[in-house]
Amino acid sequence: MVDPRTSIIDERMRGIGNIIAVSSGKGGVGKSLVSSTLALILAKKGSKVGLFDLDFTSPSTHLILGIEGMRPKEEKGIVPPIVHGLKYMSIIYYSGERAAPLRGADVSNALIELLSITKWEKLDFLVLDMPPGIGDATLDLIRLIRGINFLIVTTPSQLAFETVRKLVGLLKELKIPVIGVIENMKMDNSNIIQKQTQTLGVKFLGEIPYDSSVEEAIGNTNKLLNTKLAQKVKEIANSLSIKNQSIT
Repeated sequence: MVDPRTSIIDERMRGIGNIIAVSSGKGGVGKSLVSSTLALILAKKGSKVGLFDLDFTSPSTHLILGIEGMRPKEEKGIVPPIVHGLKYMSIIYYSGERAAPLRGADVSNALIELLSITKWEKLDFLVLDMPPGIGDATLDLIRLIRGINFLIVTTPSQLAFETVRKLVGLLKELKIPVIGVIENMKMDNSNIIQKQTQTLGVKFLGEIPYDSSVEEAIGNTNKLLNTKLAQKVKEIANSLSIKNQSIT
């Protein structure tokens, strides 16, 4: 039996120009930092931007952006609050600081519910902070969201990139567009990740150097946008083009 909420999801996403799913093969690579920073940069450029934290395992974009005391409004659905110039939605609104111990069908049901009730209206970009890995949640989001484009974050670690290899293989098999791969926390001059990315037939978008000042910028968007990480994300954003619409 087809869940009627899936058709509502299509309607909710109809007014969104580009959907960017920031993903990683595993946790701890800086995916949420890249998601948050990218959304802020796009909003600063004057685009209408939404950020949707769908990391059920450990939502953290609210900490990165310093979001406190904000709640979505109920108006024939859920209207995300506007913070730092972008519309922001997160599972944290419902789970609070507690872990969300969901498994299997419960994860799928929660995702469908969140996607179907959230009213984004017109957006140029919706940035999704994806769950890490290649589990049920990622597969559900691929199935539920039409026009999704993946931006993949890795570190110089060969272990991290091995999961990226698997993720890219899955996306190619499912014919899901991959915008490219970002190498985060770069600490040397090695180009191994760049070469390996290119062997996958995927664009290597650039390197983000390890930046110790990022930790001090957590919760302060002005500081965050002045970090080396933000500068590199801005350079990468300027080079992207999705659906023939340049981010610039």
